[in-house]
Amino acid sequence: MSLSLLTLNVGAPSIDRAQRQLRWLAARPEGVLVLTETKATAGSEFLAKTFAAAGYSVTFPAHAPGELGVMIVSKLATTLDPLGAALDYLPARATGVVVETEEGPLRVVGAYVPSRDATLEKTERKKTWIERFHKALDNTNSNAPLLLLGDLNVLEPNHQPPHRGQFARFEYAFYTDLTERHGLADLFRRLHLDQVEHSWARRADLGYRYDHAHGSQAVAEKLVTCEYIHETRENAPDGSRLTDHSGLAVTLALTAKQTLLTSDPATAVDALNEPEPTLF
Repeated sequence: MSLSLLTLNVGAPSIDRAQRQLRWLAARPEGVLVLTETKATAGSEFLAKTFAAAGYSVTFPAHAPGELGVMIVSKLATTLDPLGAALDYLPARATGVVVETEEGPLRVVGAYVPSRDATLEKTERKKTWIERFHKALDNTNSNAPLLLLGDLNVLEPNHQPPHRGQFARFEYAFYTDLTERHGLADLFRRLHLDQVEHSWARRADLGYRYDHAHGSQAVAEKLVTCEYIHETRENAPDGSRLTDHSGLAVTLALTAKQTLLTSDPATAVDALNEPEPTLF
């Protein structure tokens, strides 16, 4: 048996896009979905309510107006990880759950690191969030293996193409500190040492590997696969696409103790849309 997980940036979807994302996500085999760039708007709320109505475990922290964050949707039984409560700055941008496996608890943390532009305000915002996230990881450190998934809005230092000058020293330091400070290895690089992959691109020849999976040593030892799924940003015949990011799927040689009884979310959509009975 194996435990599979997927992270995908859903791009603060509209209702129409969220409906298409729902169908795609519901058909995926992964047991845990880490969705980044969620928002307190109709599209993200639709995903949360519909998956919950279908019996999934949904962890969707409160988002301040206009703020972006993370949602974790699971077919596996989960409890709340302490990291979310430990993050005291832009807290919706990270949350976590614990999945019980036959070998003990597995911490699954989802993160959506703020992006920035050339302004001091956005730069300080990202720098502050990274510092507080490091602190939250330190304060919730435990012996339980940890898997970090999400859109980290940062590149590895030797990224190809280099994109020189676009990222500051503190941003590259965030990537390296995940390993050097927290002991979390880049799982894609563990299996694909030199492979060039991009999860977001302005154009085909100018890509960025923004979406990542990092795991503690115990997670890395159980790693089976770690692959990008590019179909999410391919155009449909009508010119639409699910999102502008590729997904990233991880498989671990672990067995979850409890799988939830879930139904087809499409059926849950129909049930949510049914008018309430009228009493005469």
